[in-house]
Amino acid sequence: MFFDRPESGEGAVLVHIDFPEGEEREDPREFEELVRSAGGAALALITGSRKAPDPKTYIGKGKLEEVREAVEFCEAELVLFNHALSPSQQRNLEAALECRVIDRTGLILDIFALRARTYEGKLQVELAQLQYQATRLVHGWSHLDRQKGGIGMRGTGETQLESDRRLLKDREKLIYKRLQKVQTQRDQSRRARKRSDIPTVSLVGYTNAGKSTLFNALTNAEVYAADQLFATLDPTLRRLPVQGLGEVVLVDTVGFIRHLPHKLVEAFKATLQETREADLLLHVIDCADDDRALNMEQVEIVLDEIDSLDRPTLQVFNKADLLPGQRARIDRDESGMPWRVWVSAKTGDGLELINQVIGEILTSNLFEQSIELSPKDGQLRALLYDHGAVLNETVDENGQFVLDVRIEKEDMLKILSRAGIPAERYIPQEKEFWQ
Repeated sequence: MFFDRPESGEGAVLVHIDFPEGEEREDPREFEELVRSAGGAALALITGSRKAPDPKTYIGKGKLEEVREAVEFCEAELVLFNHALSPSQQRNLEAALECRVIDRTGLILDIFALRARTYEGKLQVELAQLQYQATRLVHGWSHLDRQKGGIGMRGTGETQLESDRRLLKDREKLIYKRLQKVQTQRDQSRRARKRSDIPTVSLVGYTNAGKSTLFNALTNAEVYAADQLFATLDPTLRRLPVQGLGEVVLVDTVGFIRHLPHKLVEAFKATLQETREADLLLHVIDCADDDRALNMEQVEIVLDEIDSLDRPTLQVFNKADLLPGQRARIDRDESGMPWRVWVSAKTGDGLELINQVIGEILTSNLFEQSIELSPKDGQLRALLYDHGAVLNETVDENGQFVLDVRIEKEDMLKILSRAGIPAERYIPQEKEFWQ
């Protein structure tokens, strides 16, 4: 890994700058939690405000001097920024402060490197680190970044910088190949579950919302859960019996965070494929968090980035025990469908409600019946088989194919549309799907 970790906690000066409301705004409390999750110790917090980042050092001359004084006073060897720095800004800051400087992206990557346990997780983190580090190589080899001319300075070889870039590219290609093998195995597992007609329910949510605690409470698993950001990194799958439906596969995934580095999203797409293809998303929300609305919005941004925003979703307001007078309950829309459930994973209050609404939603989203197809409906028959929707097939005395079909209504509508068959033929009273 690129980030060498000391055996004990590392003291750092933290820098947080407030900008006007907009995309650059970050939360200083969350920043301190990130530092704590990385095993660091905050020696000082430098705050300020600007209309826009300084192109050279992000913080300007006056604030830079304040940070330098804090570094000298605290004898810190590390400065952490609660913002994404460009490679040139990072180089300029390190030259001025004479110590290591790590931005928010680097800090999150470091936490991911600390949490990764599985072979796949380690590969994904290393890939993200390689992509992040590639733009910063010139920082490490500033004395070798230019070809020099003149007598005695010419050569046919490549510079050290070019050599390192080539080695990084080669390593990236190797990791991509290994991740593709892992993804192929995951795809095979998903296809097997589809053939077995086992729905998938994926837990998503802001980091530290209590997803792993909820996962353990529902499945009696022993997934690591702690009051830390990104306590869970590697996805975990367990079977969960659901009344009236049978077993479903429950997936615990990595938590999201505002301004989650795009490199991480790209690197973890194989893992997040479980979320993209889930039959139902349980959006776990810390209902006692003052920033819960903003956190929910950030989760939706990441879901949109991985093409999962259109999946059927149930809001799970967790940690209801922290709100005075709040009780476990189900909130329903005008049609009577559940869209939110209040629970406490820690106390176990309301867990049976989650099991109940999972069954309600998944059965309401299913098209499950026997249909008759004539020999002219060969395209529809083939599409249903391609989607693994046919449970059984017989031929009646009139030569009609009788198919026992089980498939999501949304997928059935798409198949009917592709086959050029009106939906009313098999779904007489088509209703708008709850999402």
